[in-house]
Amino acid sequence: MTLSCKALVLRHWQAANDRDWTAFAKLLADDLVYQVPQTREQVRGAAGYLDFFRTWPGDWRADVQQVIADEGQAVTVLNFLTERDNPQAAQMTGITFFEVQDGRITRVTDHWPEPYEPPPRASVHVTRY
Repeated sequence: MTLSCKALVLRHWQAANDRDWTAFAKLLADDLVYQVPQTREQVRGAAGYLDFFRTWPGDWRADVQQVIADEGQAVTVLNFLTERDNPQAAQMTGITFFEVQDGRITRVTDHWPEPYEPPPRASVHVTRY
């Protein structure tokens, strides 16, 4: 059974928060493209995107505040906490656009309204464009 676009992106964030990388990987198209226009970072491929999340520093959590979706695209507004169980931790608003085809995520574009420099990345899959 194919998930609705909304259910798919909600499952994406839940699997990421749970660190359930097997479930997370099943949601991704092999040729997925991830971009962060603010920092000009890019990751190509499902394996690279998975590694990017798996190696993100710290014990973070992304709480979905809003989701708007249609058949093939969705946007989520996040409250990103840098420390999962610390209400005093740094928080950022994230806006993530998803494109979905054939029940898999094909493109992800992250926008972070507040300026920041990206932290050092452990993933070798991150490039700058």
